[in-house]
Amino acid sequence: MKNRTRPVRIEFRVTEQERQLIQKKMEQLGTKNMGAYLRKMAIDGYIIKVDYTEQKKLAASVSRVAGNINQICRRINQTGHFYEDDIVELKAKQCEIWELLKQSQRAEL
Repeated sequence: MKNRTRPVRIEFRVTEQERQLIQKKMEQLGTKNMGAYLRKMAIDGYIIKVDYTEQKKLAASVSRVAGNINQICRRINQTGHFYEDDIVELKAKQCEIWELLKQSQRAEL
């Protein structure tokens, strides 16, 4: 079989679930040739890698701000009183959250 157009053989193993998933995708595409399908996907398929670093930073910042708001609310609940400073601080924390969200949105666009 020296005249083969593709003489190099590549093998890999899959689970039964993975095989079924591959077959379902082949059916969606309308192909029955698994070798052709796998070759096409390996060469031309898309790999999408999402970087969640900024979202994680944003979530951590929002979490810290939410913790501060929680502390203020606990103090209000314990004393039964709220002070103008508490309201000012809550509004400032809310503005901080909005700024973080705006920065994140600007960075994505």
